[in-house]
Amino acid sequence: MAARLKELKKHIYRRIKYRLTRPEPPVLAERFNGPVVVVGSAPISHKPVGYDGTFRVITINGSQVVTKGWGIEAPDVTLLQFNQIEGTNTNAVEVRRVLNGERARMLYVLLWRKEFQRLQDGLEAFNYRYDKLEIVDRYRRMALLDRVGGVKCSEIGADDKCSNGINAVLFALYNGATEVIITGINPDSGGHVYNRENLARSHVRKDREILERLIERGYPVFTADPEVSQSIGLPLWTGKAKAGRTPASDAKARRPASTKTAVVNSFLS
Repeated sequence: MAARLKELKKHIYRRIKYRLTRPEPPVLAERFNGPVVVVGSAPISHKPVGYDGTFRVITINGSQVVTKGWGIEAPDVTLLQFNQIEGTNTNAVEVRRVLNGERARMLYVLLWRKEFQRLQDGLEAFNYRYDKLEIVDRYRRMALLDRVGGVKCSEIGADDKCSNGINAVLFALYNGATEVIITGINPDSGGHVYNRENLARSHVRKDREILERLIERGYPVFTADPEVSQSIGLPLWTGKAKAGRTPASDAKARRPASTKTAVVNSFLS
């Protein structure tokens, strides 16, 4: 009973703070204007059919090991969970191992609550470089799900929030992607591509729920992984000419015309 009361208080606090602060989702200085590939860390992933220089790439935590195998020196965007910087669990240690000496153009570190200098020092400790670094707090992440998915979530426990792979999909849509192709994101899989520990994956139910919601809302979200297409119902990416079933004009109509308008509409609804 005490635990449930504590969760209720936390939920109320976050909902009030969210409404009062009206947080902005993270926005790129230069918006996407073409297809975006979101690469997760599931053991099985596929390079999208027809991949070329017009695609932009987002990686999550250690999934950069996949895009490096594709010949990509630095992803356009990397989302890195705060615990990967100083954490001592197996996943954090393995993420730092595979990212050692690598680089991202835009690096977002999620939920970092300590000094900015400490973050910079932590990244330098495993020689991870970036052109630009930004911290994304919980409320900006909540805003992504709200603005794109139409879901208000207080992130109480692992079952109440989606993975950062799904946050990357939301981020790509919010920032103008004409199509989003996911690979290495499979709510039904366990383990990670960068280690053999077969660690359990969190957020399974919420990830599936959000992907299904994006499909229902008509967003141009595809998967390059046949098994994910079969299990979740995401359309399989078969190349720009064949898979681009949702006209770009329709997709844009479903995204906020501007950040300012998005804020107004969100809080009038």
